[in-house]
Amino acid sequence: MIRSHHSPKPENAVTIAVSSRVLFRTDKEQKVYEQQGVEEYLQYQIEHENEPFAPGPAFPFVKALEAVNTRLRELYPQSEELFDIVLVTYNHAHVGIRLINTINHHNLFIERFCMTGGSNPIGYLKAWHTNLYLSADANKVREALAEGIAAATMFMPEKLTEVSESQLRVAFDGDAVLFSDESERIFKAHGLDKFFEHERENEDMLLDHGPLKGFLETLGKLQKKFYAKGQRLDCPIRTFLVTARSAASSGIRALKTLRAWGLEIDEALFLAGAPKGPMLEKIRPHIYFDDQMFHVEGAAEMGTIAAHVPYGIAQKHPHKKSSSVGK
Repeated sequence: MIRSHHSPKPENAVTIAVSSRVLFRTDKEQKVYEQQGVEEYLQYQIEHENEPFAPGPAFPFVKALEAVNTRLRELYPQSEELFDIVLVTYNHAHVGIRLINTINHHNLFIERFCMTGGSNPIGYLKAWHTNLYLSADANKVREALAEGIAAATMFMPEKLTEVSESQLRVAFDGDAVLFSDESERIFKAHGLDKFFEHERENEDMLLDHGPLKGFLETLGKLQKKFYAKGQRLDCPIRTFLVTARSAASSGIRALKTLRAWGLEIDEALFLAGAPKGPMLEKIRPHIYFDDQMFHVEGAAEMGTIAAHVPYGIAQKHPHKKSSSVGK
């Protein structure tokens, strides 16, 4: 396959590191590894290296990133401010042939590979100036977050909702994702009334930043490149805030914080504790980030590709199904 353009330099690009287990479906291979061990696994991969993997949960997201890059190159032919996708895998280099064959089969533009042969990839992520890391391994995601890298654990939804091929749609929860977990801590410790009181008293006090604020910032910078060319209404990036906060009692602080950061969210949905799944089904994001597995599971049940951000107080006190009001 002939490549017509080069990968941007990591310091100029928006680097998205994706593990092979979320970009492709590798369930069968994972079972071989778990049940028969590493040698049989490697042998299996070599024997099947001409069979491409099927798309995994991160696949539509990566395709949408590439669609944005196509539009950016049309408007700014010389610019390296583009998404750069790095495939990160703990696999041995032997498996690389099957991965390259799969990438070519699906016509993906991924030139950077990081095959660590079982060693920890976190150091490499820092060297790549990674803006977002998506993995199936929750422990590695926690390590990345601890190092200040935006990261999330991805899950395959039970059914797949069709998503746009021409517009990247990214949805974020608020507390402990874009914002810190400060308000969430008040809710967990003192209940909903105290949470509302705290938010009203502090509505002019900015929330501290959460682990994915930087990623929203990079999306905003790219959006502005389209706005500068008069393409606000035809922008191939759209962002959403989907929060269980209620607008009247705790929404002002969230919106004031985003405005003070200079960040525009295209759509903000304050659900006041209503389930997020039905709204996300309408939004059809390529990815939805939430810090609570309760919401991730609810989204995935309805066909949304959801990613868990294991950050903040909610990891110590997971939500019960009956009380999804706090954030």
